[in-house]
Order: sequence, then structure tokens, then C-alpha cells
Amino acid sequence: MQEVREIARRWGVDVRVGRTKQEIIRDIQVREGYSPCYRTREECGEACLWKPDCLAGETPRRTGP
Repeated sequence: MQEVREIARRWGVDVRVGRTKQEIIRDIQVREGYSPCYRTREECGEACLWKPDCLAGETPRRTGP
């Protein structure tokens, strides 16, 4: 998580206590020009930095209803 916070700071993303890794990464994705899709898809054609962690064999986590 420390590495994620360091990357977030470089992008100017809020890393205050209480924000989840998922929230922070999605904000970074937006700054990088990608869709904020971390852990929402089963397959991905993007080449973002988070893809290996995102699709690391875990069931994607969906947010919302």
C-alpha cells in the first residue's frame, strides 16, 4: 500500500487516512487517462500499471447496487 500512496502523491491524488487502495488506484487511473475500473472487470484490454494486481486471480469487486 505504501507504494500505491507514493505513486498517488506523484499524481496529486488524495491519500488521506480512511481511503481504500481501490479508491486511490481508481483516482490514479483517471489522472493517467484510463477508466477508473480497478477491480470491476473480469477481462481487460488496457495496459495500465494496475492490471497485474487488478486481474491477479481474485473475483472482481463490484461497487454500487
